[in-house]
Amino acid sequence: MDFFCYHQDRHGSKALRSELVEEHWAYMDRYAEQMIARGPTLDADGTPTGSVHILGLPDPATARAFAFDEPNYQAGAYRDVMLRRWRNMLDRTMWDFPGGRTGGNRYLVLGLGPEQGDGPVLPQRHDELIAYGPLLSDDGVTWVGTAALVRATGPDEARAALAADRYAEVEVRNWVFGGRPA
Repeated sequence: MDFFCYHQDRHGSKALRSELVEEHWAYMDRYAEQMIARGPTLDADGTPTGSVHILGLPDPATARAFAFDEPNYQAGAYRDVMLRRWRNMLDRTMWDFPGGRTGGNRYLVLGLGPEQGDGPVLPQRHDELIAYGPLLSDDGVTWVGTAALVRATGPDEARAALAADRYAEVEVRNWVFGGRPA
């Protein structure tokens, strides 16, 4: 089962996150084989605002443990956690993205679904999609939104990766490939 986990930072938690960076990486190293994508969201000046992890785990209980045992969460650096079942519509990891780790701007695009919907539609032109898939209810049946990692020239182009008329709300955040520095 695939899961989308988005930890959003508590205001003013940058120093705490910096203190915990090695603990965070060591924790994530335990899940390296299960990772589909990972990386921080950033504000305009490059300050981290959250952390995205998309990974395959055996069941919802393991996904909840992953999200809530994370060192930054345990220390209070995060204010919110979005944890949803997810389906990998591109059938690849971010490391398989043909555009590589660098070059161009990268974004997290979240489309929150209306009360009812048919689910996401993969854009015809998806060569700039790094990861793309539906956010699903806990039982994996009901579509509640879509999460995409996108390379784009700017936030408006990134937002266009989701058909706006299919969503109650679309959020766009700056995002970069994550992981331990080489």
